[in-house]
Amino acid sequence: MHDAAIEGFFLGLSLILAIGAQNAFVLRQGLLRRHVFVICCLCALSDAILIAAGVAGFGALIERLPVLPRIMTWLGAAFLLWYGFGRFREALHPQALHAAERAAGSLRAAVTTCLAFTWLNPHVYLDTVVLLGGIASRFAGTARVAFGTGAAAASFLFFFVLGYGARLLAPWFARPNAWRALDVGVGATMWLLAGKLVLG
Repeated sequence: MHDAAIEGFFLGLSLILAIGAQNAFVLRQGLLRRHVFVICCLCALSDAILIAAGVAGFGALIERLPVLPRIMTWLGAAFLLWYGFGRFREALHPQALHAAERAAGSLRAAVTTCLAFTWLNPHVYLDTVVLLGGIASRFAGTARVAFGTGAAAASFLFFFVLGYGARLLAPWFARPNAWRALDVGVGATMWLLAGKLVLG
C-alpha cells in the first residue's frame, strides 16, 4: 500500500508539472496575491475529484462517449483563445506589480476562470481519469485507494507551492516590463494550447 501511494504521488506530480493554462493562471494569481488559497484549493480539489473518478473506473465511460472529449476540446480552445487575448491586451498597457494588484479581478471572476481552466480542458480528463485510472486498475482494494490518494496529494502540494511560492518573484515583477513579458508569455501559452487542442 505504501509503494502504491508513492507511485501515485510521483506519477501525479510528473503529469501536473507540465506548463499549462491552469498552472500559468495559478502563477499569475500568486504574483498578484489575490485569492491564492481559494484558487489553489479549487485546482487541487478538482484534481482529487477527477483522480477519484479515474480510480473508481470512470475512464471506461469517457472512452465510450467519444463526443464528450470533442465538445470539451472546442469549448476549451475557445476559452483559451479568449483568455490569451486578454493577456495580450494587458501587455499593451503594462503595470508594476502593486498597480496590477489593485486592478486584479473579483473573487467570483477568479473562481469562474479557474474552474473553466480545469473542467474545460480535455487533457485533464485524459491525464487524471483515463491515464491514472488505467494505472490504478493494476492495484486492488486499499492499494488502489492509496495510489489515488498519493496522486491527489501531489496536486495539493504542487498547487500550493506554485501559488504561494510565486511571491518570491514579486521583486522582479515590480517592473512593468517584467509584467508585460509575463502577460505575453501567458497569452502565447494559451494560444499555443488552443491550437494544440484543435489540431490534435
